[in-house]
Amino acid sequence: MPAAVVALWLSACATPPTPGGHVPAQTPRAQPVVRSDAVPAPPAAPVTPAPEVQRAAEMPSGGPAAEAPSPVPAAVQAREPALGKGLASWYGRKFHGRRTASGERYDRQAFTAAHRSLPFGTRVRVRSEATGKEVVVRVNDRGPFRCTRIIDLSEAAMNALGLRHRGVTAVELLPE
Repeated sequence: MPAAVVALWLSACATPPTPGGHVPAQTPRAQPVVRSDAVPAPPAAPVTPAPEVQRAAEMPSGGPAAEAPSPVPAAVQAREPALGKGLASWYGRKFHGRRTASGERYDRQAFTAAHRSLPFGTRVRVRSEATGKEVVVRVNDRGPFRCTRIIDLSEAAMNALGLRHRGVTAVELLPE
């Protein structure tokens, strides 16, 4: 009798196969219901522009802003777009001398890094958000393999940033 109960219990948990013969991995999610008898929203009230906007539109040159553009601070103009921001970790003694994904041997005293998608040989400037220090590294490996991290630095690169004692730190990646 116990074997029959177990068989019945297992058969109740089974997912029936589809006409093609395979068992779906997940059940389909319910689709939202769209009602055709829904009441439409009332029309929005017309929006009138502010008086200064109306005056600027009446000017032939487009307004005072068109004549003299507002100055942008040099620091903002010179700032390069970041390749990414996130956490960096480092790897050292355990991997020293092993082959990297690019085929060269890892040297923990070289300024190298592992990145998921940048091409091998790409030089990246890494700026520590904690200290403000920067270091230029060359991508020669793939990683990191933790989803919360964006780059793995060599021991020498992390030392240059002054953050080896932390293990993981917030950084910004910039083009070199």
